[in-house]
Amino acid sequence: MLYNLAIIIYDIVVHLAAPFSRKPRKMMKGHWVVYELLRQQLEKDARYIWFHAASLGEFEQGRPLIEKIRAKYPNYRILLTFFSPSGYEVRKNYRGADIVCYLPFDKPRNVKKFLDLVNPCMAFFIKYEFWKNYLDELHKRRTPVYSVSSIFRRGQIFFKWYGGTYRNVLRNFDHIFVQNERSKRYLSKIGINKVTVVGDTRFDRVLQIRDEAKDLPLVELFKNNTMTFVAGSSWQPDEDLFIEYFNRHPEVKLIIAPHVIDENHLVEIIRKLKRPYVRYTRADEKNVRKADCLIIDCFGLLSSIYRYGEIAYIGGGFGVGIHNTLEAAVYGIPVIFGPKYQKFQEAIHLLEAKGGFSIKSYEELKILLDRMLGDEDFLREAGKNAGAYVTDNAGTTDKVLGMINF
Repeated sequence: MLYNLAIIIYDIVVHLAAPFSRKPRKMMKGHWVVYELLRQQLEKDARYIWFHAASLGEFEQGRPLIEKIRAKYPNYRILLTFFSPSGYEVRKNYRGADIVCYLPFDKPRNVKKFLDLVNPCMAFFIKYEFWKNYLDELHKRRTPVYSVSSIFRRGQIFFKWYGGTYRNVLRNFDHIFVQNERSKRYLSKIGINKVTVVGDTRFDRVLQIRDEAKDLPLVELFKNNTMTFVAGSSWQPDEDLFIEYFNRHPEVKLIIAPHVIDENHLVEIIRKLKRPYVRYTRADEKNVRKADCLIIDCFGLLSSIYRYGEIAYIGGGFGVGIHNTLEAAVYGIPVIFGPKYQKFQEAIHLLEAKGGFSIKSYEELKILLDRMLGDEDFLREAGKNAGAYVTDNAGTTDKVLGMINF
């Protein structure tokens, strides 16, 4: 079967790449120990609920569900698996789960070995996770399995004339909780009807993040009650635009949290700046007051930093696609991003709500920022719209839990 062949080839490619690349190497090391880790950590006679997330973004979507189940049903244990090292390496010590490990490649032998060890009482696959052999075997074992925060598009293989095998994979789910009506319609056309539109659990997560946001005294000192523009997850094409505007507008301060934090990229950013700057890791109470630009050269702070801005810019819209708009919008500030946002439902809805704005050029950014800085009512209304969009769409986690028997 082509699917199993593709998995075998992928496995071989990862093995071949491991000696030369850090990411495949970490993945292989994690896979080598996964069964031994499970044997050591699984509690005999405990009932495990299994959550699987491809990477960090999907984990954040599933996290509200994990934590609510843990609080509401403490008699269950939680197993969390990742496919990608970028998820596992960051969250391997996550205390909301009893066991965190990699998911072995979706080969029939691995699947049986994994499920024989874990024997989950139910499973949740977050967003795009549709591993055929795992889902087939869970179905055979009559283990309830759910897809959460899923979103479907017409171009996906399930809806192609040759996608019959993959359509059958979807029939293995006891229920699919989708983000929008369009997804439900697409599924209905191929005979998948155990589907409910509940929205996206990410709205619950960003509200949780906002409530847990860290106080950052150095950022507070930097801001000093000045109009502040926060650029999050930025790439070079984004930086070329907003740094040019910043250089020409001394009344505005700038916080940049680039997506890639390496020395070469930081040097590139610094070269473009014509106003005083300081790097966060080198900031102190004295030099941060003198800076007009604060460069965040470490991870883990961005979601808390947005609270210090009046306007947010989200990077990635001149590349493969924009990053997380909701982390900024939750603070009730307008969100600006580049032209490649069409695959991101929340960006489309933010535009419709007039809390988000897309720009294609420096000239468009200049016109928009000039208006925001010159019209307090416009700025305030745009921020209010962004914040309301997030709060109005919260509550998905409770909707999902309300439809599952524990």
